[in-house]
Amino acid sequence: MTVLRYNRFYYDPLPSNVKIKKSDIHGYGIFAKEDIKSKTDLGSTHIKYPMIVGYVRTPMGGFINHSEKPNCHLIISQDWDDFIIYNVVTHKKILKDEEILLDYEV
Repeated sequence: MTVLRYNRFYYDPLPSNVKIKKSDIHGYGIFAKEDIKSKTDLGSTHIKYPMIVGYVRTPMGGFINHSEKPNCHLIISQDWDDFIIYNVVTHKKILKDEEILLDYEV
């Protein structure tokens, strides 16, 4: 079971277990600073606000790269009145220095 990492009173741009660094896939990416367990919520990637057309990307959402062999997936962590928050969750163990990846097409 995934335990959501959510605190509406404090915004953390990146969790302490990841970092941004140069990626072999594209530009910069998000990388594990330590081994990360499967089913770990890494925080918010995109937020849909009713008064904005489209989505606001967090640093996690702005730097996470695409792969057809992802190690994470998106979930909806909050959804009310057209306000939606998407979080990224690992679906396998991620090793230290491994890049955090999503399949953008799913």
